[in-house]
Amino acid sequence: MSILTFRNVSLRYPPGAGRSAAREKRVLEGIDLQVASDELVTIIGRSGSGKTSLLNLAAGFIAPTAGAITVDGAPVQGPAADRAVVFQDDALYPWLDARDNIAFPLKLKGLSIAARRARADALLERVGLAGAGDRRIWELSGGMRQRVGIARALAAEPRFLLLDEPLGALDALTRTRMQDFLLRIKAESRAGALLITHSIEEALLLGTRILVLSPNPGRLTAEIEAGFSAEILAGASIAAVKETPLFKRMHAGLTGLIHSGAEEELAA
Repeated sequence: MSILTFRNVSLRYPPGAGRSAAREKRVLEGIDLQVASDELVTIIGRSGSGKTSLLNLAAGFIAPTAGAITVDGAPVQGPAADRAVVFQDDALYPWLDARDNIAFPLKLKGLSIAARRARADALLERVGLAGAGDRRIWELSGGMRQRVGIARALAAEPRFLLLDEPLGALDALTRTRMQDFLLRIKAESRAGALLITHSIEEALLLGTRILVLSPNPGRLTAEIEAGFSAEILAGASIAAVKETPLFKRMHAGLTGLIHSGAEEELAA
């Protein structure tokens, strides 16, 4: 089992131009976190709590000011194939068709054209898009484009999927279908997952654990275990899960937990 670890991680930006030029910006402070390959951990918090910065640290796009980030004990020193990122904006290459978008990481690894095509077609079938390999990106719906983006992330067989609001731009019906899809494709891949979301509902539905980030600076202030994803994988519908008294209680409790800090700031 692989483990992604944050150990006492902090992120600060140096003073810049403007009114706060003399002050550094404290983005994250003292983050201790582990994500195992059998987990889908959701991160939720108010705007400005550093959710995307935390994911960028895990991806290796930026380096921490203090602390250490490791995968199976090896320091994260930049982007690598063991961590694949899926963005809210699908970030696909519009000049390539669906198949070649998925095959792009395999091209970087030096696989032959035949091997790349075979692997990409297998992934298209896996994400429910068999036969769509020749379609251009602008011919695909938002949900289909995100499926292609997830298939591309899976192409390199990463140990961890880092998901930055991947369903945030979708309409409500497509988002519900994609939540179910995301749970199942994650389980099949056996990769660990760290999911950033602004949706309390989505955090509860998908997360084996929900971590709450509070702002100024971003710090982990709560950890909640949830079993709704297991129920969905066992065959329960998302609509049925959301109607259960337990889900409603946990939704209300998490809502209060996230917004309590905002009320305290307004009262100060």
